[in-house]
Amino acid sequence: MSYANAVKLLRLAIAASGRVGVTLSDIEEMFECNRRSAQRMTVALTDVFVNTDRWVDDEQFAHWRLPAESVVAFLTPTPEELAVLARAIDKLRNDGAANEADALKRLEEKVLAAIPRSLRARIEVDEEALLQALGLAARPGPRPVVEPDVDHQIATALKARHAIDILYKGWRDTEPRWRKLGPHGLLLGTRRYLVAQDLERKDNRPRHYRVEDILEVRESDENFVWIDDFDIANHARGGFSSYVNEEEIEDIVWKFTPGAAHRAQRFVFHPDQTTRTEPDGSLVISFRACGLLEMCWHLYAWGDKVEVLAPEALRAMVAGYRRSDFESLP
Repeated sequence: MSYANAVKLLRLAIAASGRVGVTLSDIEEMFECNRRSAQRMTVALTDVFVNTDRWVDDEQFAHWRLPAESVVAFLTPTPEELAVLARAIDKLRNDGAANEADALKRLEEKVLAAIPRSLRARIEVDEEALLQALGLAARPGPRPVVEPDVDHQIATALKARHAIDILYKGWRDTEPRWRKLGPHGLLLGTRRYLVAQDLERKDNRPRHYRVEDILEVRESDENFVWIDDFDIANHARGGFSSYVNEEEIEDIVWKFTPGAAHRAQRFVFHPDQTTRTEPDGSLVISFRACGLLEMCWHLYAWGDKVEVLAPEALRAMVAGYRRSDFESLP
């Protein structure tokens, strides 16, 4: 079963868990499909949920009904749904509808209380993301241009573990060409990279494709085998930002002046970093990563308040660009 069909079947099961279940007309309206498709969906429902009950009402309409406990595990609200609910409460209160806002707030409390403790960690929302969803925060600054259809297709393929075909123009390509990929994850940063296997090669290793250079995405019918033990979080630890090349990982050592040490202590430059405070108050940061160019972009903002101790290649790249006239530190 495809990812899209699985989502439809789950929606149908949730609807069927109501008191009277669903009829063929209900299914046609819900999914904007014809009668034959609705009939096929009821067959799939009874195949997957064997405790589906079919009954006929007084007007001779057939209903398909599921016990509520059959789908309770699928009813946990998503972070996006909780954010919309909170936004609705806020809007009602701002519009002067205090009673309605209080009623919806009580509903929110009941929804949150009904979530099993074991599932709560799955819907914890990053505070910044939630504030943005509520319209209470913004993320200024330059960011990559987003192509919604490309992003949606990639997200769908990642969740379903489907192969995809992408029309891609890398920086070495004179013209875009189609590539067949097995997507494994996304690296997000100044640049965004899709981490994927090139299914037309046999080396079974992850490669990186800039999302902004993907012109079109199509779902592929080709199967692919997941790279053994691949984990996107562990893979990302090899880079300083979103660029990762495991062959370029090396020891990185930076030394911040005593005057900048307090500010540098409030940054996590890398999840595996170690820190050491010198007798003069300077701060030494060490970690292993690749992405020297992205490091240069960041180091420039610190002016002459940071010195690169290693590697020598990075030290040479920042030489001549360590300014002393910046009015503020990052």
